[in-house]
Parts: sequence; structure tokens; C-alpha cells
Amino acid sequence: MFTIQVPGPERPYIATLVAGLSARGDAPVIRFPGQDVTAAGFLRMIYRHARVLAGQGIGRGSLVALFAPNHPEALAIRYAAHLLGAAAVFLSVPGTVERRVELLAQIAPDLLVLFADTAGLLPEGAGVRVAAIGIDLPGALRLDKLAAGEAGEPVECLAHPDDLAVIVSSGGTTGVPKGSCRSFATYSAMVHAPDNPGRRQLVNGRLAYLSQVLVDITLLGGGTVVLADRFEPAATLAAIEAERITDLFLVEPQLFELMDHPEVGRRDLSSLRGINHIGASAPAALRRRARARLGPVIAHTYGASEIGLVSVLTPAEHDPAVPERFTCAGRIFSGVEVRFRGADSTLVAPGEPGGIEVRSPAMAMGYRNRPELQAAAFQDGWYRTGDLGRLDPDGYLHVLGRAADIAWVDGRMVSPTLLEDLLCGLPEVRYAVVVAEPDGAARLAAMLPWPSGSIDLAACEAAVLARFGAAVARSMVWL
Repeated sequence: MFTIQVPGPERPYIATLVAGLSARGDAPVIRFPGQDVTAAGFLRMIYRHARVLAGQGIGRGSLVALFAPNHPEALAIRYAAHLLGAAAVFLSVPGTVERRVELLAQIAPDLLVLFADTAGLLPEGAGVRVAAIGIDLPGALRLDKLAAGEAGEPVECLAHPDDLAVIVSSGGTTGVPKGSCRSFATYSAMVHAPDNPGRRQLVNGRLAYLSQVLVDITLLGGGTVVLADRFEPAATLAAIEAERITDLFLVEPQLFELMDHPEVGRRDLSSLRGINHIGASAPAALRRRARARLGPVIAHTYGASEIGLVSVLTPAEHDPAVPERFTCAGRIFSGVEVRFRGADSTLVAPGEPGGIEVRSPAMAMGYRNRPELQAAAFQDGWYRTGDLGRLDPDGYLHVLGRAADIAWVDGRMVSPTLLEDLLCGLPEVRYAVVVAEPDGAARLAAMLPWPSGSIDLAACEAAVLARFGAAVARSMVWL
């Protein structure tokens, strides 16, 4: 499971990580299709890349960016940069060439690393120095070939606590992704965790997001990382069985693809200790179904790339006997502070809903080269999430949704999550997504029926009318 630690270790995480790998010798630490990577072999890979990067002028104050697949060499390059005291960022992948150009201009790396299966992401005229792994590109260094000729002996750790270490990309759903920045001290506190040598973490999400944190926590704790190229439900279930996976991270749509897959009942999932899902305020109806189908292993966390994890509802707290628990995001981590601000800009009374603001040991220092957005979101040591929420009398955090998507109609609160929960509770609806138009005049609803079934729109309209009233029912646009 996840923990948030108050900053304590002065040693940069990368120094702790290489020391731990050194102690593990020839034990496998990374499983990758077609190969096992031992701790000793992985360390040699890190040290060789560190020597190549140093020879290219990478050091303290530098930034290495990667368009990276889930591959051991991508992890080794990031760790090599950190050993040298340089920062690193796994870039998210905006859907258009124009946004990738903007992203590279905003991040402004000293070196961009591409792999054979990510080389096509490089926009023409990007104006950045490029290195490549597994492919020859015009004007690019062949980083892997250069590293193969270097010594795999230890390299001194040059990272300082206050140096920029990690930039984490946002998803970029509303524009060019933002890069939130952390020093070695802050990031080391973020990934500091108790020893957990039995942990086997399946990583099949992009390294640009929470996956990189999970990799670091697992390796620092003495566990094993199992890498997969992408999420696919049948392959994920097969990997859990074959690799005896203990921990898995999924965003909400992936969780529900997994739990409804016919292979769930045919695979041995007994090794699982926790399936954590994050990224949306999941409808309670679907969370109850996940608990029923996958067992007492579901954990729900709330957080963001700017603040790390804020709260967790543990598997034990997903208790069918307490149905209201399925509407919350759990208890706030020790060391994390949360407050709520009303529409009039004043802090609200305890228990009242308000805009969620967070102060955390894992909080970023700001955005990379986005001063206007940074000034709006990071204020007086707090981060304004843009979400509306409240804290109940038992200390559980309830995330009501994006503040911009929530409306009060005829005295009732209306949000996409509440509408999704209502629709997902109908017997013919397997999954529903509701999106509020920016002006609040319409709410777009898309629903997925059960196999061989169909959606009764009249029943959906009647349910919305009964729960939220005529005005909301009229605003629904059924897709």
C-alpha cells in the first residue's frame, strides 16, 4: 500500500536505491518480456549510461527528457541522470504534433532520449539535442551503443537535496501537459517507504505519471517490478497469475474493464494484496461492483501530479456493510494537510463543502516554465486542486468532483459523478461517463450496455428526472 512520509532522509533517494541494488547482487529486480534484469546487471546499465551522459555534459542543473516505453533501459537512463545530479522527466504524449512542440519548448530539456518505438513522437524542428536507443536517427547519439563500451563500475552520486530532480507530467486533457517540479529532497520524501521485499508491482501504465513513483517505491523497498508495454485486461489478468503480482495500479476505466472481464473467474488472483485506482471520483455503484468481483483488495486514492497522494480508502475500508464508504476517497495521509475554501474565497466551516487545497511533503515546488499557471495554483505554500470536497465527521475525505463541473439546480447538487452513479445503478448499464459542458447548459452522457444487452433511454431519462428534477433531465444529451 501507499504511505506518505514527512521529510526525514537527507540522503537523495538515488543514493539509497543504488546501495540497495548493490546489496541484492544477482537477484532479479525487473521482469520484462523475454528477460530478467538482475540487480547487478541493472546497476551496470545505470553506471554505463551515467558515464555516457557525463561525457555529453549532463550534470547538476541539466535536464534529461524521455519519450519512453516501459523498458528497463528507460529506467536506467533516468537513474543515471539522477546519479549525476541532473533532473529527469518522462514526457507524456500529447495527441497532436503542435502540442508536442509546445511541450518540448516548455520543458526545454538539455537532452531528449527516444526509443525505437517512440522515435515517431519527435516533431520536426523541435530544436532539441536528441539521443536514441535501439534506432539510428539523423544527428542523434546512439546512447545504447555508447553505453555498451563504458565500464559498469560505480559512479559517485552527485545529487544535492535542493537540486531539481523530477518533473512529473500532467495528463494534458485540457491542453499542453504541465510539468510539476520536485527537488531531490522532496522527491526522496515522496518515495521513501518501509522495506517490502515481497512486493511484486505490475507496471503497465505510462512512466510519465504515477508509474514512475511506484517503480521507485518498489525498488527502494527491495521488491520486484514487472514491466508491461500497455494495459490490456486479459493480459493483465494472465500476468497477475503468472508473475504472482501483489500490487497493481489502474485508472478508473481500466479497473472496470478488468473487473468485468470473463477471465476474472478463471485466473488465480490470490497473490493480489492491493489494486489501487486513481484518477477520477469513481461512482460508488462501480466501486461496489469492483469489490464484489475482485475481492477485498480494492484501494482508492486521491491525489494529483502536483501534490502526490492525499488520501486513501484501504481495502479493509471498502466494507459492504458500510455502503457510504464507497462514496469517499478515504482518510488523509499523515503529514498531509487539507483545507476547503468557499466561493467567497474564505475557508469554510468544518464539514462544509469547498474548494480543496492541499499542503504536503510531496508537493511540487511549481510548474516548469508556466509562471501564470503556477501563480494561480500554488499560493502561500498550498496547492489549489480545482476540486470540490468536504471532510465528514469521521475524518473521511469526499471528493465531489471538479468545481467547474458542479451545479446546484432546484436546491440539489448535480455533478458528473452523481449522474454516473445513478446511471451505473440501472440494471442495463455496465458503464457510464457524463461530461458537463463548460457553460453548464448541457450534460453529455455516454453509456455502455452489458454484452448482448441494450440501453433503455426512457428508463435513464426517468431515473434522472426522479433524482434531479426536470431541469437536469432536460439538460441531458444522450450519446
